[in-house]
Amino acid sequence: MSLDSASDELRETFKRALRRFPAAVSVITSADQDRRHGMTATAVTSLSLDPPSLIVCINQATLLHDIMLLARRFCVNVLRRDQISLSSAFSGAVPPEERFGLGQWRTSTEGVTYLADAQINIFCKKAAAVPYGTHTIFIGEAETVNVRDPIEPLIYQDATYCFSVPHDSQAA
Repeated sequence: MSLDSASDELRETFKRALRRFPAAVSVITSADQDRRHGMTATAVTSLSLDPPSLIVCINQATLLHDIMLLARRFCVNVLRRDQISLSSAFSGAVPPEERFGLGQWRTSTEGVTYLADAQINIFCKKAAAVPYGTHTIFIGEAETVNVRDPIEPLIYQDATYCFSVPHDSQAA
């Protein structure tokens, strides 16, 4: 069954199911010759260790999508639990031209803006862009990765921000 033929009931049930998937909150950043942009996303996942790569799914109706089609590189900035305000800003609460005024943003030597105090920065070279439905799947090969401790990623589940809590295996 194609997405075009999916019933409204199936779409609603599918949406409810996906809301139950906990996901790390990231701000994806990229730039073309004239513009830089960033957008909050949870549709980010690992793809391969050889080569080190990941997948980022971006709605085709967004400005970031247009920029990423032209750009050669992008950065996945995984937010920390204390960066909810940045997630909100890059989700549309703040106009695009004002977003980079919040937080500690830097620019890499390749021209990609990144959040200096994010939980993780994964700098990627775009390897492929595969359109599917309303989105494009961007495959990025990792070129550089910054990881910061302590491990406190911001999580999003069922339209709510959450935090991960390590399980004490000795208590089980």
